[in-house]
Amino acid sequence: MPRDKSSWQPSQKRQRATKQNKGPIPLPTEKGYQQDNAISTAVQQSLLNVFRDACNKGSPAELENLLQEVKGHLFNRDFATAFGKDEYLEAYAARWSPSRALGYAQIFSDLTPEIAELLDQKTSDLKAPIQDESELSEQVEAKLTLEGSADSSKPLNVVCLGGGAGAEVVGLAGWLKHLRYNAPSFDDKPHADISNLDIFGVDVARWDKVMQDLHQGVITPPFLSKYASAAAKAANMAVLPPEVFNVRFKQQDILDTDAAGVADLLANSDIVTIMFTLNELYSTSVAKTQRLLYSLTASMRPGTLLLVVDSPGSYSTVTLNGATQKYPMQWLLDHTLLSPKKNAEKGSPAQWKKLVSDESRWFRLPDEDLKYPIDLENMRYQIHLYQRQDEKQQQKQDQPE
Repeated sequence: MPRDKSSWQPSQKRQRATKQNKGPIPLPTEKGYQQDNAISTAVQQSLLNVFRDACNKGSPAELENLLQEVKGHLFNRDFATAFGKDEYLEAYAARWSPSRALGYAQIFSDLTPEIAELLDQKTSDLKAPIQDESELSEQVEAKLTLEGSADSSKPLNVVCLGGGAGAEVVGLAGWLKHLRYNAPSFDDKPHADISNLDIFGVDVARWDKVMQDLHQGVITPPFLSKYASAAAKAANMAVLPPEVFNVRFKQQDILDTDAAGVADLLANSDIVTIMFTLNELYSTSVAKTQRLLYSLTASMRPGTLLLVVDSPGSYSTVTLNGATQKYPMQWLLDHTLLSPKKNAEKGSPAQWKKLVSDESRWFRLPDEDLKYPIDLENMRYQIHLYQRQDEKQQQKQDQPE
């Protein structure tokens, strides 16, 4: 059943892992941490144009009527109806996805150093000599592919669980566009080139048409009037060229997917995102969501990243030994991914390192006017970034100083 992802709520602040503390340090928070916008207003406007052209196909009055119907179904928690028609899905994406897409572009910009480091390691692993015969079959094909490609530029593979409404797709497109014009440099060291994206969206609702329309909107120049000036026509460009941006979608209920199915969905993934979805999954079934997280642990390769973004202050109700208690979503997430004993009992040792953890953070719209037919909103969120570790990395991480 489709999950309701339309509500955003408040909570706390930024933390980063250090050697001394073996994990993120909570910072005192009275107000949510706010990151400066790195994405230019021009890029942000180009993303809004994608939604404007792809999802606002009727009159404003027709869209408003559809939104009222969708809101009514969401209020009644009738998700099957709210996400059951293409018209409802387009209206939902037109209303709630644009603001989130701008926020997601900023989030990925903030995480560019961690992602670049991931790609550095991925490239060095493929170029390294094979030491163990057991690695032969797995690595030879990857090495040949890398060496045989025209530019040795492998795409960054991103799997978006619950990403059907398109905010992740358009946000990632904005981030890549930003990188193409603002090449990052960290510590004056060369880093792997983030030049291609392959995005795989998985959602319980039938978002394939919306995803296809948004993908086309990213790789196609926006519509211009035939009366547009020659200068406007010359400057009219797509957000990204099609050869650097690929999008796929699969309709599937991730909570009812077994471990083998999860492994199949995540094959070759570099980053897995769960954006404004995890708390809804917990609300549907804590047990199934825990099982999903164990399957992610078993399926994701060492070095890959798991990014969770959700409403601050999210709580889920858990019943243990007959007693019911509410736990913060972040606590449940850490308890599952970072607790060795718990994971060992499930046959999946705790092999995660927490790189970033912010309990409350703001994305605020720029002061400059952005043009969109529906009011845009600031976004408050919590963010947690984990990296999958191999056994050697885990042992090194657990060693005392």
